[in-house]
Amino acid sequence: MKAKKLAKIMKALSNENRLKLYLEISKQEESDFDAPECNLSEIVKIFGLSPPTISHHLKELANADLIVTEKRGKYLVARINKETLEAVKQLLDEIDGE
Repeated sequence: MKAKKLAKIMKALSNENRLKLYLEISKQEESDFDAPECNLSEIVKIFGLSPPTISHHLKELANADLIVTEKRGKYLVARINKETLEAVKQLLDEIDGE
């Protein structure tokens, strides 16, 4: 993974609300084995932030390739981008192994 991409990921997660949002998407995804994704209308209720604010944070997470969003009818669902997560894990493992 290139340093520029890693910096973009770390910058996206450095915001407290975005980190909480990312962790909540991950938690929701893990708790529902039949549908490994998170309905974002539920996230709005949990965080108590306005939909435009949530939308901004989701866009930042998506731009950093941390999540993938998809429209399902009138709902927006999100899931963790497993490829990016795995690449970051590998990089951190390499750093830890040095």
